[in-house]
Amino acid sequence: MKFDIFIRRAFEALKISSQNKLAILIGINRAGITQAKNKGTVPDKWILDLYRKYGINPDWIETGKGKMFIAERDGSVVVPEYRSAPHVKARLCAGDGSFEVDENINDYWMFRADWLNNKGSASHMILVDIYGTSMEPELKHGDTVMLDTSQKDILAGSIYAVGIDDTIMVKRIEKHPGKLVLRSDNKDYEPVYLGRNEMDGFRIIGKIVWISRNVT
Repeated sequence: MKFDIFIRRAFEALKISSQNKLAILIGINRAGITQAKNKGTVPDKWILDLYRKYGINPDWIETGKGKMFIAERDGSVVVPEYRSAPHVKARLCAGDGSFEVDENINDYWMFRADWLNNKGSASHMILVDIYGTSMEPELKHGDTVMLDTSQKDILAGSIYAVGIDDTIMVKRIEKHPGKLVLRSDNKDYEPVYLGRNEMDGFRIIGKIVWISRNVT
């Protein structure tokens, strides 16, 4: 079907007015919208996705005839809420040494709000890049991880971003009598032991709740 007709009807059904929002709702890259616009047609899969996700009648999308929705709920469709999470320039050190921490926001990533809330506190999520190899194979150099900065209670087996003075690291934390142990998944790296008298410069920044990785 023609692109302009599809866009007009999709906007009407979803109660939106931006192609960027449409791309998010049907789970495609913004560039996909641009390509379809340039071709003047839309993939059939988009129409199928609107039906599967939101109950929009494919016949209505294509012809404008019949009911807008296959199964209407009070004459309306519930469009998921989306929230942004900041991707900051600071890097988490999965290795040795320290680096300058720059908390300026690099960009924002969009996620469904209900998905974020299932991970923890949506308003406390930040995205940070991994630097180093000490947490391989679980976390690799170049990965982007999501931290919930509201989760600071230590849970055995979980991975946290921690600060020790000016160094920010990502480690598994264990509680031992009178000390904390920061462990790496990579066995080439020795554990870091922190006694009571070494805790002044230690802080938990947040718990890692999600990993994003590029396929190479």
